[in-house]
Amino acid sequence: MAKQEEVSVPIFSSLDPVYGEGSQLDEAKTRFDVLKSKFNQVFDAAPQLFARSPGRVNLIGEHIDYEGYSVLPMAIRQDTIIAIRKREGQNQLRIANVNEKYTMCTYPADPDQNHKWGHYFICAYKGFHEYAKSKGINLGSPVGLDVVVDGIVPTGSGLSSSAAFVCSSMIAIMSVFGENFEKKELAQLTCECERHIGTQSGGMDQAISIMAKTGFAELIDFNPVRATDVKLPDGGSFVIAHSLAESQKAVTAATNYNNRVVECRLASIILGIKLGMEPKEAISKVKTLSDMEGLCVSFAGDRGSSDPVLAVKEYLKEEPYTAEEIEKIVEEKLPSILNNDPTSLAVLNAATHFKLHQRAAHVYSEARRVHGFKDTVYSNLSDEEKLKKLGDLMNDSHYSCSVLYECSCPELEELVQVSRENGALGARLTGAGWGGCTVSLVKESGVSQFIAAVKEKYYRKRIEKGVVKEEDMELYLFASKPSSGAAIFNF
Repeated sequence: MAKQEEVSVPIFSSLDPVYGEGSQLDEAKTRFDVLKSKFNQVFDAAPQLFARSPGRVNLIGEHIDYEGYSVLPMAIRQDTIIAIRKREGQNQLRIANVNEKYTMCTYPADPDQNHKWGHYFICAYKGFHEYAKSKGINLGSPVGLDVVVDGIVPTGSGLSSSAAFVCSSMIAIMSVFGENFEKKELAQLTCECERHIGTQSGGMDQAISIMAKTGFAELIDFNPVRATDVKLPDGGSFVIAHSLAESQKAVTAATNYNNRVVECRLASIILGIKLGMEPKEAISKVKTLSDMEGLCVSFAGDRGSSDPVLAVKEYLKEEPYTAEEIEKIVEEKLPSILNNDPTSLAVLNAATHFKLHQRAAHVYSEARRVHGFKDTVYSNLSDEEKLKKLGDLMNDSHYSCSVLYECSCPELEELVQVSRENGALGARLTGAGWGGCTVSLVKESGVSQFIAAVKEKYYRKRIEKGVVKEEDMELYLFASKPSSGAAIFNF
């Protein structure tokens, strides 16, 4: 049987294989009917096909994918659906949205256009053409595309609405041109596409959106991308809650997300030098903290341990580094070390100091928690004991994200506290942080009671202030089981 990442995106003639049955299927049928109707209304024609890709919640493994470490997310039922058709002889891309607040965008049908990549669909369009060309696929002269988008993954939530949009766009474009690449190719390609928006994405979001399977979380490994099914223990459910603080990953990249990427790179280079590498060798060879794990573990081994954090404690000071201090150690200017990359230069321009000890300690400890999570799932413990241990790992993860990686915010801290006080076995921020969502592990028998309590203790005052509407609460607070990944529909 082919490995999951080596198969192509499934093509279905009905919604049932993806959306199951009951109310979820009914809701999906309504959405597809509305999408078809909107397409017809805007373009006076029917779509050729549909593509969908889901959002995700990361259960554990935050901010370590771009450091080369495994992560453990699951897909959620909320997704983005794209309706698309080719228009031979035309030279425009027309992109509309079911949601009236988004006006129609028009772009030239030119994959070589110098574009700022400000639109996620154009990311996918340009990326697909470049990749097809690299594989020797002749797509002929550019043709027009008509597109309508329907996305229900909340934006700024840390649930990967951007990845759902890029992945569904890529799959729709690929399919309308008669191609279907392997999932591992698509995961890599869509990750590279999203980097053009300006965030140095690690690839988790795209990989889980494309590779997810109903009923399973996935251990996602990188270099190369691969997915391993992780069946979660019976008796537990994950509840996702939006803090209502919007996480604007691309907007704040220079001070938040990309800043941490740069700090990790600098930490890994200094560790390399302190552990015996020549500065020039460390700069050229060491790209991520995972590159340094072997030397760090070897250092720990001489001291009767296997924990790479021992090397961090020994060689990276807890006080923040200045740019000048780092340049003295590495014997080179920071812009040069970072290859004068524009996103990294924006970080350097915004940063006054760099917390290398804390960032490295988080990455190494979080990477261990991911494998602890997987090992617990497959252990001989009872389901009750498994759930307790998984909850503890999630709580430890949140502490590390909050204190060492500093990617939390007051709203997330309050929501985590409320969740734990009202029955969560474990609760943590999920996604990039600085806003967005928490994920809580709750006993299945207590989900309704938990949701009611969190609504009352966290959301009630915000409903009264008009921050959120009572009738919209199910968009911001909901239980989720692992859902299916990307799909193409022809009907």
